[in-house]
Amino acid sequence: MAIPSGSGTEVLKRAFIASQGEAEGTLITGVANHIYTIISVMAMEKGGFSDSKFYMYIDANAAGTDVYMLDSVAVPSQTLFVFNDKFVLTGTDKLHCKGSSAGSAATYDVWCSYIDQDWT
Repeated sequence: MAIPSGSGTEVLKRAFIASQGEAEGTLITGVANHIYTIISVMAMEKGGFSDSKFYMYIDANAAGTDVYMLDSVAVPSQTLFVFNDKFVLTGTDKLHCKGSSAGSAATYDVWCSYIDQDWT
């Protein structure tokens, strides 16, 4: 993506997934000429499993190569996990998440706050 030189918009947005389990869930699917600044991701463990793990990763340029931001983070039963380090997605990057548990399928409610800069 080229460095923007024209006018654009900057909007505060949110994405969420209710009851995310072990399958891959997509929070953000990037679009060309957009810059996404992730402000915060919150994941609430709802399954009641003490061995739940949370994963968050980026599919860079939608090329199938996953870059993990969080890998096997232990989240206690019915606890809110907050990731508030800032990072940026550009173009066709995708932000994914999932949960797991050794005993059964972990379930998370996931909320993501971000800024969408549109330079189209």
